[in-house]
Amino acid sequence: MKAVSLPVAYIPLVDAAPLIAAQEIGFAEAEGLSLDLIAAPSWSSVRDMLAFGRVDAAHLLSPVPVAMALGLGGVTTAISAVSTISVNGDVIGVSRGIEARLRASGFSFDFADAAAAGRALAAACSDGLTVGVPFPFSMHAELLHYWIEATPLSQLRIDIRTVPPPLMAQALAAGDIDAFCVGEPWGSVAVETGVGALLLPGSAIWSFAPEKVLAVRTGWAETEPHLLGRLMRAVWRAGRWLADPDSRTAAAELLSRRTWLDVPSEVIDRGLSGRLTILPSGETREVPGFLEFHRGAATFPWRSHATWIARRIAARTGLDPNDAASAAARVFRSDLYREQLASLGADMPGASQKIEGSLSHPTAVASTSGRVILPPDRFFDGRIFDPSRE
Repeated sequence: MKAVSLPVAYIPLVDAAPLIAAQEIGFAEAEGLSLDLIAAPSWSSVRDMLAFGRVDAAHLLSPVPVAMALGLGGVTTAISAVSTISVNGDVIGVSRGIEARLRASGFSFDFADAAAAGRALAAACSDGLTVGVPFPFSMHAELLHYWIEATPLSQLRIDIRTVPPPLMAQALAAGDIDAFCVGEPWGSVAVETGVGALLLPGSAIWSFAPEKVLAVRTGWAETEPHLLGRLMRAVWRAGRWLADPDSRTAAAELLSRRTWLDVPSEVIDRGLSGRLTILPSGETREVPGFLEFHRGAATFPWRSHATWIARRIAARTGLDPNDAASAAARVFRSDLYREQLASLGADMPGASQKIEGSLSHPTAVASTSGRVILPPDRFFDGRIFDPSRE
């Protein structure tokens, strides 16, 4: 049987690995699919390609379909996030000049304490900061806003600008930005090229943040349920393969190819392994759970994630928070996830939403097979988000 060609948009990032592996390792072929993976120059391009039918699916920032459902960004096509592609994987970096100021103040670059890093950065940059993020509606922006609000950084003038991920190191080198929050490998590229230093992983702010989703037009999901299921199964199997430590070397070499990220495999491995070189001098830090593709129900589209995102966006844009939360909960499609992946025997959480920020250690939860153990999901300031009470 001839494989069905499915156009899918993505941005060259380590967390696009489930789509790339699905095509290259054969998981798509096993489902009768050939993924036509189309690299886009920016996140607005990915959004528009999906919304206007140029592609049928996309590797997409988790807040984008929520923002679209809230009528923000100028494109309001109904989009469904049918699974989470990746959890965590972002880094916050600073220029070499700011690195020098932080060092002079005695900051240790421990890469774990977001509160201490916020205090030190605020003291070192009293004249303000310009920070690059890949898109206004992104987990990068949400993590930054959350961190800023809960630290002395809130007292600074901070300008947040949009910079496509592959251009982040160049923007830092040119002085267009002072700092950034970006997905790997582009933070490591800034270190590798000697223009920046890494200050924090995004997981130091929220230890289990939904980063990218597998997104489709809601209308397409309704008219092509069989194609949707085949795509979701292929990507799920690819995520499971990526979660196996024995696959990491092969995955890094695959992603490093010119066709995909065109970055040395040893730099890509930093994001896959969580062993990050944070300073041009070669200092490293290890971050457990830095980037997850499968473990801990990482692919499950929790409605509470969508609700948290919606309430954060609503607070900044003046929208009614309850209306925003209600609209967002319909975007993360745990119903389609359960329906399409049941045949794999995937162990699924019994609930579709949960209290966010309450887990400080791995915790078993009710699930279809009794094997789901959720990892810590703490916010650095100890706040709890209960979607049923907010």
